[in-house]
Amino acid sequence: MDKKLQIDLQRVPKHVAIIMDGNGRWAKGKGMERIFGHKNALTAVRESIEGATKIGVSAITLYAFSTENWNRPKVEIDALMNLLISSLKKELPTFQENGVKVNAIGSIENLPKKAQVTLRNVILDTEKNDVITLTLALSYGSREEIVNAMKTISKKVVNKELDLENIDENTINNHLYTFNLPHVDLMIRTSGEQRISNFLLWQMAYAELYFTDILWPDFREEHFYDAIIEYQNRERRFGKTSEQLTE
Repeated sequence: MDKKLQIDLQRVPKHVAIIMDGNGRWAKGKGMERIFGHKNALTAVRESIEGATKIGVSAITLYAFSTENWNRPKVEIDALMNLLISSLKKELPTFQENGVKVNAIGSIENLPKKAQVTLRNVILDTEKNDVITLTLALSYGSREEIVNAMKTISKKVVNKELDLENIDENTINNHLYTFNLPHVDLMIRTSGEQRISNFLLWQMAYAELYFTDILWPDFREEHFYDAIIEYQNRERRFGKTSEQLTE
């Protein structure tokens, strides 16, 4: 049976976040260098976006490169940046055809200039697309994001642009990189690791977490649907009891 037919399209998560883990182990298992795994992960990216689009997910965020990833060997970092550039250029026609709006969060200024320019151009070229928003988390760390938000809010208080007593959750949310995105409903992590690794800590406060042993290069549209089905089989209580939800 087509797994997509098992999905209740009225209860699809608005925002799905994915930690794309396992590229290096996948490559190592085939006796290849780590970058071989990254290159072969593009199909998983494409199929996840297509799967999300088909069922009506409005936002998908991919953890593409963390702040900690800068500590990896330079040869791998250079290869990843080149892969980012080539992939964005290659996928642009597909983004346009499928109504994918590209977005990016993180310390983008730390990326190589060529990567920044390519990313900026793709973002501008797709800004009017409205089927799904694809956010790439690049040079991203959630703690850094929250610290930066606190600094900005503090400056506004000092400059009397913001009253201390008026600071609430919305204030913080509006100063995060993701201010224009809904909170995360579902987080998927591949490769069997069960951590959130400094990814969207504020935004995932009430997200359902889904972990799978599948390595990211092997992840396909049907596996994305497995996560959605699992999500829909869970009871999201947001602090309430099951009885309260029923009422």
